[in-house]
Amino acid sequence: MSRIGKQIINIPSGTEVIFKDYVLTVKGPKGELSREIRPGFDIKVENGTATVIPLKHDLQARALWGTYGSHLKNMVKGVTEQFTKKLLLEGIGFKAEVAGDKINLNLGFSHPIQVSIPKGVTVTSEKGQVLFTGCDKEAVNQLASQVRSLKKPEPYKGKGFRYEGEIIKRKQGKKAA
Repeated sequence: MSRIGKQIINIPSGTEVIFKDYVLTVKGPKGELSREIRPGFDIKVENGTATVIPLKHDLQARALWGTYGSHLKNMVKGVTEQFTKKLLLEGIGFKAEVAGDKINLNLGFSHPIQVSIPKGVTVTSEKGQVLFTGCDKEAVNQLASQVRSLKKPEPYKGKGFRYEGEIIKRKQGKKAA
């Protein structure tokens, strides 16, 4: 039995959950998301709540029950209040700018780096901070992870991208004799 899969998900007013032909669609004030669900599951929507019900009780259904429950919960949360991820950029001469549907990054390499922004994700850049927002939790976190992987924080001075609230273990470096 899945503890996450058994949970009842509350649907706020103004949000609509539709499950038809194994496609789950969630519409809300901030956007619309849809996801394909494998056969063998049913999603009951009634009285402002939704539950995921497995039709079979085999190993694969038990494994995916909680996963689909989490997906539904994240989709409802995403269309009502968007997900955000903040990256902090440290380092002299490092900068990030948003130009259209691309992020231009100067990270101390011999060339600037451009990262394209997928649909549904908005990126804002201020001095030393890059903020990713969107309805789809996977897309927001994937883009933030992709940008962070270009220049991970190094352990001596902490230069590079780090998540807000992330603690970087620092090393001492050379000692003077």
